[in-house]
Amino acid sequence: MTELLRRHPLLLIVLAQLCGTSLWFSVNGVGLSLSRDLGFSEADLGRLTLTVQAGFILGTLAIATTGLADRFRASRIFAAACLAGALANAGFVLVAEQIPLALTLRFLTGLCLAGIYPLGMKLVIGWTPKHTGAALAWLVGMLTLGTALPHLLRGTTLGMAWEWPLLGASLLALAGGAMILALGDGPHLPPSSGKARLRDGLAALREARFRAVAGGYFGHCWELYAFWTLTPFLVAHEVQRLEESSDWIPWLSFGVIALGFAGCVGGGALSRRLGSLWVARRALAASGLICLAYPLLPWMSPALLLVLLALWGLTVIADSPQFSALAAATAPRERIGSTLAVMNAVGFALTIPAISLTASLWSLQGAWVVWWLLPGPLLGLWVMRGLPERDAQALPQALAKTRKP
Repeated sequence: MTELLRRHPLLLIVLAQLCGTSLWFSVNGVGLSLSRDLGFSEADLGRLTLTVQAGFILGTLAIATTGLADRFRASRIFAAACLAGALANAGFVLVAEQIPLALTLRFLTGLCLAGIYPLGMKLVIGWTPKHTGAALAWLVGMLTLGTALPHLLRGTTLGMAWEWPLLGASLLALAGGAMILALGDGPHLPPSSGKARLRDGLAALREARFRAVAGGYFGHCWELYAFWTLTPFLVAHEVQRLEESSDWIPWLSFGVIALGFAGCVGGGALSRRLGSLWVARRALAASGLICLAYPLLPWMSPALLLVLLALWGLTVIADSPQFSALAAATAPRERIGSTLAVMNAVGFALTIPAISLTASLWSLQGAWVVWWLLPGPLLGLWVMRGLPERDAQALPQALAKTRKP
């Protein structure tokens, strides 16, 4: 059975990623039900999302500081994180009305996600060292579907209590952990030296090329998670203008976010011909243009604005796997796990002010609040301006070679 699983490792890893990351926005998927049944405001939902992000950031920093990602088997860390995250997510059902406990459990869920997402990237690199941009595109695509999945779970359980979609996400996380535990680690990464120092995770920042790639990723992060947090509010606004049933909101929210899967996979395919940098630049520019245009078009049909939101969902995540591939190409081979964990930690730290601003100002500014996201794409593109695209195709291919730190 194990041998059969290892014939298609990428498929198994991305399916496990889909299941594990369904924990990330599980509460957002039932956000409208929590507002109706428990009186949660947009700011309350924003705080619940922020605590997940804070847990993820501290978790990735802990991984980098302790060298956990490079000292222990990635498959076992992934499986343990899925188990702990499933329990924390299910526990939210019991304490949702007690805000301090609810926030604590969402923080713990984010902490566990630090053992799922970055470790998933290391598993991909360990199993599929060639065409890493395309492989990571599938992984991040599944992260996107995992983010959208709670909205689908809510859509399929309309008429049922909000607790059921949350419990469904926990069951999926358990299944994801079991798959990775059965698969094990890939053969293509050299053993770690065993030293656990945070500065090893930061070593790649000494290279100007890596700093430019990381800067683009940081701008991407500022926009991405705040947009995903705002998606049900933006969709609800257009559905209300259409005078349609609110039952459409979770389905359309799922569709807007889930289209990012197609963006990731399509971008991964393009990266094999045109290079990861080419794809990352164009996707970041496209999502930035939509961010700029959206609040300027209130005269358009709500149906057309929903299409524009769908295009935003398609492009807003398409650059993420390419940034990861570019970063991994310049990271010390023995410290890929720590380097990606540090980069994730900094990037996700930037999601906190973006989410906080947009969630708190939504009731005052409405659709105009999306302009708070615009600095992310603009600054990201500016930082990347000196990277030559003629070298972009060669960068991901460098992963196939063993490099010294």
